[in-house]
Amino acid sequence: MAILLTGGTGYIGGYVVARLLEATPEPLLLLARKATRDGLWRALQLHLDAPTFEKALRDGRIRGVAGDLTAPNLGLDHAALQALAKETESVIHIAASLNRKSERACLNTNLRGTLHLIEVARRAHDDHGLRRISHVSTVAVAGERQDEVVREDTAIDWERTDYDPYARTKKFCEYMITRLLPEVPRTIFRPSVVLGDSRRPETTQFDMAKAFVFLARLPFLPLRAKDRIDIVPVDYVADAIATIHMREPAPHSIYHLASGEDAPTYAEVTAAVAEARRKSPPWFWPWAERPFAGTARFLAGFRGMGVGSVAVCL
Repeated sequence: MAILLTGGTGYIGGYVVARLLEATPEPLLLLARKATRDGLWRALQLHLDAPTFEKALRDGRIRGVAGDLTAPNLGLDHAALQALAKETESVIHIAASLNRKSERACLNTNLRGTLHLIEVARRAHDDHGLRRISHVSTVAVAGERQDEVVREDTAIDWERTDYDPYARTKKFCEYMITRLLPEVPRTIFRPSVVLGDSRRPETTQFDMAKAFVFLARLPFLPLRAKDRIDIVPVDYVADAIATIHMREPAPHSIYHLASGEDAPTYAEVTAAVAEARRKSPPWFWPWAERPFAGTARFLAGFRGMGVGSVAVCL
């Protein structure tokens, strides 16, 4: 029997795979469009040296499953689908579209993809019983909030405005798993902003790091300096997912993987980046938040109409 993972070749997924290789002898089935040796190596080279990786492949500890989360039956033919269902002992669902601006991408990957995975999980459970399904969601399912401590059992409020398409679809993914696999033990993980590794500087995630560097380079930010941004290192998130998934039984069904009240402030984050760059940190002008947001929405509207790029000098 084996653990079926989606998103195992992604940023968080690579860490989870590495942790599971240490924690369990069970084979890991990594569903990916590019489930080739080179594709798996690109995802895992930060965590394994080449000999260890090759041995894991030879021993069948890591196996790529070439499939498509957005396709019916995960893009597998009937024989391959049946074999996958029979071999799957538990499921870890990490894959998702993080495109917060595209409703289409989030609906296609997050909702349709999760539904297709649920159908495979149902096949496995009907065949021999699933030990567990673990789903990686996000704290953003809590919707638009301010100055609140959001707890696991009260996070979802269906009357509250959703933060963005990503958060909206992830909220429905949680709902589908709960409703369509009611008898399967499940664990929902809700990370906050996942950035960096607590043990080393190397990373394969560049967009988020570049975003923080960009913010720290601006002369001013339309934010309140003492507001907190909930950042957690990826190794902490992956260790929690792998450890709790293997625990039997899991103490709780939902986990917020977040810094909570100990999260750093915007001032602390930008100061740390500025210090590393040997530059002065930005000024904070919270009074500029509304006009800044209005300008951003205005420019987004122009881009949506296909007018092209517009530059604004501040």
